Amino acid sequence: MKYDFTSIIDRRGKDALAIDSLGSHMGSAPDLPREGFDAIPMWVADMNFPTVPTVQEAIIQRAGHPAFGYYIPTEEYYRSIIQWHQTRNGTEGLTADCIGYENGVLGGVISALTAFASPGDKVLLHSPTYIGFTASITENGYEIVHSPLKKDDDGIWRMDFDDMDARLKEGHIHVAIFCSPHNPCGRVWERWEIEQAMDVYRRNDCVVISDEIWSDILLNGHRHIPTQSVGADARARTIALYAPSKTFNLAGLIGSYHIIYDTYLRDRVRAKGSKSHYNSMNVLSMHALIGAYRPEGHEWVDELCQVLSENTDFACQFIAGHFPGVQVSRPEGTYMLFLDCTGWCQAHGRTIDQLLKAGWDVGVAWQDGRIFHGPCAIRMNLALPFSRVREAFDRLDRYVFNA
Repeated sequence: MKYDFTSIIDRRGKDALAIDSLGSHMGSAPDLPREGFDAIPMWVADMNFPTVPTVQEAIIQRAGHPAFGYYIPTEEYYRSIIQWHQTRNGTEGLTADCIGYENGVLGGVISALTAFASPGDKVLLHSPTYIGFTASITENGYEIVHSPLKKDDDGIWRMDFDDMDARLKEGHIHVAIFCSPHNPCGRVWERWEIEQAMDVYRRNDCVVISDEIWSDILLNGHRHIPTQSVGADARARTIALYAPSKTFNLAGLIGSYHIIYDTYLRDRVRAKGSKSHYNSMNVLSMHALIGAYRPEGHEWVDELCQVLSENTDFACQFIAGHFPGVQVSRPEGTYMLFLDCTGWCQAHGRTIDQLLKAGWDVGVAWQDGRIFHGPCAIRMNLALPFSRVREAFDRLDRYVFNA
């Protein structure tokens, strides 16, 4: 490969939540491993790979100029986003007018939500549900209504369109949050699925806030279908949120953006986002995006997806062959696994807390899945060099599931 996905980076003391917060009991941070084991970070959804070099080059070049005053986003910023979506997703008709900066996807979700719903209103989400949605929505005074995803006979997570329709009607809900690809389940929705979901939203007069931050992380040849691309009505009722942060491991730089084609939706969301005077871009974040979305970034992401596909294939095969009672649906996108440990815990008389702790003790810093509405679940990040993924599963085999 042209780029480095095998070197093990020492992230200690380098502003890495995934490592430096272990043992702090901050949020859902895992415990420190016991003596003799190093930590393998598999909980926070960031990557343990060096980013594409053009990101650093762009930041360093801009940092070489000694003035960092007020500025406005450049034409190159907007052009980079437009070209990225044309190339990766086949997007047509995207203009700079449709693109707006957001400090983060969750901030964009709340700006959009508060523009079209009042505190106390109900909002529809699918479950399992990303913990960031849960926290930001409830902390802003909204009530979450879950429409559970269901596994089909092949173990693939599917939306229940009848259930969605019933819950929207029962709750008089007019704002829904859609996650594509889905976190934490890893589904990359097919066009027909998005079309049916959007028809349900249309019939219930719902504004759709679509989190598509994972849209570049695609496994084993799967393709992302932008929600706004499935029809004229979807294009007119959807607020889509993207970022280079998940794709290129840039979360610490802050910087996301929305794509909104409809003028009315766009004006409402921008009005909400602007009133705090807080939603403004860091100049180095702008240059990081421009560096990421260069041609080298396309090559880097293609290689990244190949590496993550191989890591995911290994992990799913290992679980099937070594961990009886643990179920996992093979993800089609993202780099997260969502393990259902119900059968294993029942067979071994162990609780999910005991299972989590056993992994943490041997340095497998995985994450409690209950905060994602998985009753006996664990979420695992596979965006590490393969040697680290293999070491983690060897430890789980020897010391945890088959000890």
